[in-house]
Amino acid sequence: MTTSMLSRLVTGLSLALLCSPLPALAEFAPNFLPTLGVERATGPVKIDGSLDEAAWASAARATNFAEVSPGDQIEPSVSSEAWVMFDDQNLYVALIAQDDPEEVRASICDRDAIFQDDYFGIMIDPYGDQSSGYELFVNPLGIQGDLRMRSDGNEDGSFDMIWLSEGKVTESGYQVEIAIPFSSLRIPDQEQQTWRVNFWRDHQRDVRRRYAWAAQDRDNPCFMCQWGSLTGLEAASGRRPVELIVSTIGTQASEGDPDTAFENHSPDAHASAHVKYAVSSSSTAEIAVNPDFSQVESDAGRIDVNQTFALFFPERRPFFQEGSDLLDTWVSAIYTRSINDPNVAAKFTGQYSKTSVVYTFAQDENSPIIVPFEERSEFEMGGESISNILRVRRSLHEESFIGALATDRRLDGDGSGSTMGMDGLYRLGNYRLEVQGLASRTEEATIENEDLTGTFGDGHTEALDGETYWGHGIYASLERSARTYSADFDYWDYSPEFRTDNGFTTRNDFRQASFWNGVDFSPNTEWVSEWGTNASIGRVWSSAGTFKDEWVRPEIWLNTKGQTNVGTQYLFSRERFGPEVFPGIRVWSFWFNSRFSEVFSFGFSGNVGQGIYRDLEEPELGDQKNWSAEVRIKPSQRVELNVSLDRNRMDSRERDENLFSGYILRTRTDVNFTRQLFLRLVVQHNNFGNRVDIEPLLTYRVNPFTMFFLGATSRQQRFLAEDYDAIQQNDWQTSDRQLFAKLQYQFHL
Repeated sequence: MTTSMLSRLVTGLSLALLCSPLPALAEFAPNFLPTLGVERATGPVKIDGSLDEAAWASAARATNFAEVSPGDQIEPSVSSEAWVMFDDQNLYVALIAQDDPEEVRASICDRDAIFQDDYFGIMIDPYGDQSSGYELFVNPLGIQGDLRMRSDGNEDGSFDMIWLSEGKVTESGYQVEIAIPFSSLRIPDQEQQTWRVNFWRDHQRDVRRRYAWAAQDRDNPCFMCQWGSLTGLEAASGRRPVELIVSTIGTQASEGDPDTAFENHSPDAHASAHVKYAVSSSSTAEIAVNPDFSQVESDAGRIDVNQTFALFFPERRPFFQEGSDLLDTWVSAIYTRSINDPNVAAKFTGQYSKTSVVYTFAQDENSPIIVPFEERSEFEMGGESISNILRVRRSLHEESFIGALATDRRLDGDGSGSTMGMDGLYRLGNYRLEVQGLASRTEEATIENEDLTGTFGDGHTEALDGETYWGHGIYASLERSARTYSADFDYWDYSPEFRTDNGFTTRNDFRQASFWNGVDFSPNTEWVSEWGTNASIGRVWSSAGTFKDEWVRPEIWLNTKGQTNVGTQYLFSRERFGPEVFPGIRVWSFWFNSRFSEVFSFGFSGNVGQGIYRDLEEPELGDQKNWSAEVRIKPSQRVELNVSLDRNRMDSRERDENLFSGYILRTRTDVNFTRQLFLRLVVQHNNFGNRVDIEPLLTYRVNPFTMFFLGATSRQQRFLAEDYDAIQQNDWQTSDRQLFAKLQYQFHL
């Protein structure tokens, strides 16, 4: 072969190689509805976060996580793995998160306070019917956060259960070791178990990136329907032992004012017992004698000026956690804080195949009564009562279900309130139909109240004078949820006589129709992760057909890098309040929040415009300026400071007069010495009430049900000289004070 021929051959081969297509790189393929088969552990496991036991070598491995937000099923920039195995008592999970150890966000904090850290965990639906699920998350140091997921995707953050976890930051990121006792879960009473699960990781940086083992189709609104399956569980014993929780609380209170000596009351003590018995792995029976339903954590102050309806506060008491996912219905017929101070309370919770049931009984010493009307609600205390609450729900396919409930409260002496009805949800593709109908029967207690002088409905008197009547509450909604376009049409109808003594109905005598629709986009560009716009319209009538309210409310929002979101909304409204119609309601609302740093985050929101001054005697249109701001500072892993300020002001448009003005300033400082021992200090200045509350609290928490508290509350009141003879000028003095200690311990018998 000549040199020229060799040269032409080499050139030809080179051109051929250059022109030929290169082998295609494998595209990332997320896991849709994956399955993970697990086996028994081959040896003992110590929960210390080290993963050095030989048993982990044979654990099943969940890999190939996808970024589900803000990226849409793309390959994450860091890898994640979950290892799973089990024995007769526990499900074991190891979570391995690749990351730069210098950038890992982790706090030494109280349980359930981890959700601004990096966190990783497992979601479990033991029955696979999408009716409810468990969410168990841990931060990189192994501190726990547990929630209960409801069928609609909403979460109950007050839920707690017993499980073990430890974690550590490593050279390649962090790893966590978890043991979940089968006895802590409500699971099917059968030997072979197949669960629906997902593994979920939050990666908190310039953007809150979320990764999942079971990928999520954004065009499918059923979140739990898209979880994977965990197979191979054998003889998983969910039979729980008898649990006994005993608690004792000691208090010493003091009170006084400028005209009376400051009085120190005698110390008081209170003991209680709570027994939980496992009827089976899927059902429990509980009884609490003289239960301690006190709240150590105080509710944050809320501005109630210019509000004519009672304010809602969430349930935090442990007794009501089991089965709480069933009690939340669209018409609020069950509000467990209506059981205020019982001598005895009992509960049964169970799930049988696709049917769930909760029954609650309570004998209450001091029963709150919310009396709803068309434009306001009144509040009374009704003395002793007996309450019975029954809730049953049958799961159908995916999120769909049909349910029924009945409640009854009987006051000692006279007065009762009962509700009964059905509800259901049917989902077909991107559409959901939700309906609920309730009937109520009220026999009024006889309680004197000079403010109850009007009439309602078919000539009934507002006064609590023993009248008996029936009412109804109806709700219907047709919703569409999809990747880009979503919509919601709602209809409500509460008769003037509708009341829910064991629920939270603060308003009745109205019919409301509203329509909301919006579009969302997720460009996930260099600066913008998501943005969207929506608008809602609605109209309200009284049950007699009298116009009450109508509105149009457009909105636009934007999420950017740096975990920053900003949005604005404008309200055009016309409303009747009392005898007058106010046509010129215009309110501009705005908000801005940013978590661009682990150390510092802040946010503010507000609304300005023209709103109604809701004086029941002389309402008028006023100029309102309301705003709030919040700052979070975390100088170290163990210390966090939160400061919030809420300010409301309204001025008359008819005359040069301020109708109301004030603020609530609240600071909370948390110092965490260890995972179990921490100090909290709340200082709150309520300018509307001219008072300052100081609340230190020292907590030692072994687990959610074994703990010790030592704390105090002190109220400094600004007394006005015009109201008291003993002072010549306005003065700040201590009006009341309380010292308390609480010990609670859980025994397994």
